[in-house]
Amino acid sequence: MNKEALTLYLVTERYDFSDEKFLAILETACQAGVTLVQLREKTATTHRFYELAVKVKAVTDRYGIPLIINDRIDICLAVDAAGVHIGDDELPVEVARRLIGPDRWLGVSSKTVTRSLEAQQAGADYLGVGAIFPTKTKDSALTPVTTLKTITAQVSIPVVAIGGINTENISQLEDSGAAGVSVVSCIMKAEDVFEKVKQLHRESQRVLY
Repeated sequence: MNKEALTLYLVTERYDFSDEKFLAILETACQAGVTLVQLREKTATTHRFYELAVKVKAVTDRYGIPLIINDRIDICLAVDAAGVHIGDDELPVEVARRLIGPDRWLGVSSKTVTRSLEAQQAGADYLGVGAIFPTKTKDSALTPVTTLKTITAQVSIPVVAIGGINTENISQLEDSGAAGVSVVSCIMKAEDVFEKVKQLHRESQRVLY
């Protein structure tokens, strides 16, 4: 996979946005420089998720940005997305790999070195490690930056830091070994999405590379 695509990784959140508002935020973020989009829909019906994924992929395709589907392999295949990202409570990594085939990207959430090494062995292309900082998006124990550094040193696949990352704390990831940062509310709820993405992109390039 293209490691650079992980630099600024937008994970979507619906909040109370209309479809029009949601897609407008996404389009602005793509224009401004996000390098990958993960569509996450935790409560949508299958039909609703599919309809939204089709619309989102039309946006990401316009900008040549890979689309990752959260959890739902069926939706990933149905819209011909670039890949899928799964967590601990989803299908086993090796099963997910078999279902999506060798060419689509497979991301796996991890909080420990053991999980990271197992996911790599089972066929993961990259890892999402966190939550690094407190976040309202996902209720889970924090993963210290020291653990992030240990994971990046132990695995040979790219690692993305996720969880509560914003322009104020991203500098704490310097020398972490992370290939990119995954951001949700800092972009989705920004007053000026275009400028916030530009700022995050500059900071991620400075801190990570």
